[in-house]
Amino acid sequence: MGILQRFRSKTDGLNRREVFRTGGALSALMAGAGIRVPRASAAPLNIGSDIYQSIGVRPIINCKGTFTIISGSLSLPEVKRAMDEAGRHYVHMDELMEGVGRRLAEITGAPWGIVTAGCAAAMTHITAACLVGTDPERMQQLPNLHGLKTEVVIPNYSRNVYDHAIRMLGVKIVEVSDAATLEAAFSGRTAMAYVLAGPGDEGPMGTKAVAAIAQRRGVPVLVDAAAEDLTIPNIHLERGATVVTYSGGKCLRGPQCAGLALGDKNLLQAAWANSAPHHAFGRSLKVGKEEIMGMLAAVEMWTRRDHKAEWATWQSWLDTIASRVTKINGVTTKIEMPDSLSNNAPTLVIEWDAAKVGISGQEVSKHLYDTEPRIILAEASGRRGHSPASSVKIMPYMMTPGDEKVAAERLYAVLAKPPKVDAPPSGGSPANVSGRWDAVIEYQRGLAHHVLTFEQKDTALTGTHQGEIVASDLRGAVDGSDVHFAANHRIEGTSLHFGFHGKVAGDQMSGAVDLGEYGAAKFTAHRHQYQYRQG
Repeated sequence: MGILQRFRSKTDGLNRREVFRTGGALSALMAGAGIRVPRASAAPLNIGSDIYQSIGVRPIINCKGTFTIISGSLSLPEVKRAMDEAGRHYVHMDELMEGVGRRLAEITGAPWGIVTAGCAAAMTHITAACLVGTDPERMQQLPNLHGLKTEVVIPNYSRNVYDHAIRMLGVKIVEVSDAATLEAAFSGRTAMAYVLAGPGDEGPMGTKAVAAIAQRRGVPVLVDAAAEDLTIPNIHLERGATVVTYSGGKCLRGPQCAGLALGDKNLLQAAWANSAPHHAFGRSLKVGKEEIMGMLAAVEMWTRRDHKAEWATWQSWLDTIASRVTKINGVTTKIEMPDSLSNNAPTLVIEWDAAKVGISGQEVSKHLYDTEPRIILAEASGRRGHSPASSVKIMPYMMTPGDEKVAAERLYAVLAKPPKVDAPPSGGSPANVSGRWDAVIEYQRGLAHHVLTFEQKDTALTGTHQGEIVASDLRGAVDGSDVHFAANHRIEGTSLHFGFHGKVAGDQMSGAVDLGEYGAAKFTAHRHQYQYRQG
């Protein structure tokens, strides 16, 4: 019997795990005998209910809301059908968008509409249109702004991480801090004004106030209403906005890779000209015929959905969860109502004392996310040893029928009989880290030199974290040789989180950095050695 035949006979009764365990040695043996080692084949994609599990990805029960990082929303059945049918035919894209724009105007009452590759893409295309219109020479000039208007006015409460979609064209953001300086922010260089929809809409720097000044100066106003309910007639256009943008994959439950822009016909047709399939700045932000028709179907369905019945369903799901968890002594619940049109649904707040129940809010959240079935919660508060008052929040907006029963039982189980969570052992006397430390942060790709300055009182740390561009205060603690501290850097429209966890060894420090949505990094630091030269 040859070696390959012997291998086959030995493995006929083994399961996959046993084959993998012995595979390295067997492969070496076969290779040494001059036998070609076949490459192991991965399990095929299963296009069925376990499509994600078939490639090793764990699905999530969404009790958090419409967040892109957890894939937004589940598209409506009508949307899926529209996308499937749209994919069976060819169509001229300009003719398609003309027909869709006309139909969106009929449904929504807005002057015109276009579909884009997400709300952020709509913001980019509209900004480009405000800068260059449909002049092909100027379209090709972007992002070079020579000879063009170069500024976008934004009230400071509207600065956010998504305004990167505007800044990517190279414009300067003119940030306005109060109503007294709002008008002075507009000049001959102003190409556009931007407002983030939300609680500030009716304030002294809200849409009405901004639009009143912008209209006098012929400046378009863009309102970003990504996660909002679609209002008909549109509340933002009535307040004076030129255009308003929405995410397709949030409350509208359209395609996740689609966005909607409604408003002035001339500006939106120019925005479409600056996007794919045309060769302009927005060429990379392509939306396909399937997403376009799926988005149109979502808007059509918005006018037919029974929104009162949906609200009643969400409330019943929260009642189911509340009824279950309040059977545990010391656990209480309450309902919070939304204060804006974004993620417009009731929220269940579950509260308890971690010292009495035996688990904190953050520990509950982590346990439900790490174990099966996997659940992501809207919010969690309370840390062991720091703040025993604990809570978690359930947002039913994107839950599906049956999720409420799973969430109720999982929450009941973890609160009624908390899993054992070992407190970190004390490391003895705290290391002294006072003073300046020169740090190197090694990202997944690239590195940066930062400066850490600590003031230490017993185990508590305060100080500053100086990055290569911005700086902020830090706060943390030392436990023996273990050190952890965090800083949040405000830059442009967002806040960058740096959470350091490491070990101290004399004048050296090293460990990991939690970067939030940007992943993780490694850091090393050494105590700064001051050099004094006399003379």
